[in-house]
Amino acid sequence: MRIAQVAPLFESVPPRLYGGTERVVHFLTEELVKQGHRVTLFASGDSRTSAELVSCTRHALRLDPNVRDPIPHHMLLLDKIRERAQEFDILHFHIDYLHFPLLRTEAGRTLTTLHGRQDLADHMPFYAHFPEMPLVSISNAQRAPLPRANFLGTVHHGLPLELHKPTFEPRGRYLAFLGRISPEKGPDRAIAIARSAGLPLKIAAKVDKADEDYFRVVASMLNEPRVEFIGEINEDEKTEFLGQAAALLFPAQWPEPFGVVMIEAMACGTPVLAFRCGSVPEIVDDGHTGRIVSSVDEAVRALPDVFALDRKAIRARFEERFSVNRMTAEYLKVYHRLIIMRPRSEAALSALAARSLAVNGHSAQAAMAPPPSQTS
Repeated sequence: MRIAQVAPLFESVPPRLYGGTERVVHFLTEELVKQGHRVTLFASGDSRTSAELVSCTRHALRLDPNVRDPIPHHMLLLDKIRERAQEFDILHFHIDYLHFPLLRTEAGRTLTTLHGRQDLADHMPFYAHFPEMPLVSISNAQRAPLPRANFLGTVHHGLPLELHKPTFEPRGRYLAFLGRISPEKGPDRAIAIARSAGLPLKIAAKVDKADEDYFRVVASMLNEPRVEFIGEINEDEKTEFLGQAAALLFPAQWPEPFGVVMIEAMACGTPVLAFRCGSVPEIVDDGHTGRIVSSVDEAVRALPDVFALDRKAIRARFEERFSVNRMTAEYLKVYHRLIIMRPRSEAALSALAARSLAVNGHSAQAAMAPPPSQTS
């Protein structure tokens, strides 16, 4: 199968440091190549892949100090895809909906995985305007606000089984927080939990420009004696950071679309203490791979149960539910479904184009017609 994978340009594929979407695109791309598919990756030029790489910008945008506006770069990305669209059986997009107007006529060969939150009012009329564009959600919770959108299924993220070696007897007795310093990720809650439990907390996180004001608000909390702020870490450092932790804290307070860090922790055998929101109940098996709570006080009370969980069983559940092989197999089923549906999709698009032409033609004729004569 000839497959195009289209990644955002903010991070390389895979990302050097933080970057959930680009990391998932990398794992999916490499597994598809391994299985013998002809894959082309549209991404930043500093990406590393065994697929054909189409460089759409020299460097990842977030780490390039010369980049001020990401839009022109993504417009160039879209133009390169448009030029080569007919080469592929499947065009798999991971850039939200930027391509919808340009590639509407190619809807039968496109698939869009939505990676962000979808509960914003601005999204509703947009998806209603493009009902033919096939979508995949990364959790059932993510798609709930869009019941009429064209979702073909939900595919949970997956990781290579060899990516993180599990640690069954951790040396550390600390709690871990991994992600972004932002209000929705809840680092202030993580600090409150650690403080109440009397345990050290290590925070490995990036700070986006958009969150610099919030970072200044929580800066004093990051300087507390038992709180260690590490900053961003890379993939290799994650295994040690998560594996040696007694538990991962995931105190999110927004409709989390997925939360890759939760399955990264499980891959290391580390239990997850997460707040009930968004995808969390789909990802964490409460009482098996972690605990799900609704408040800081409940989280503190749940810590002994979390520490008592069997780390070997956590790793086994990760292998069962969140492998890259499972993720790739599910995407391939969607790809094949799209190919089977394509004739019907193209017929529907032709009918839509004909109706649009008829309406526009009628409007043009009406505009060109002389005004009706007026009699006194």
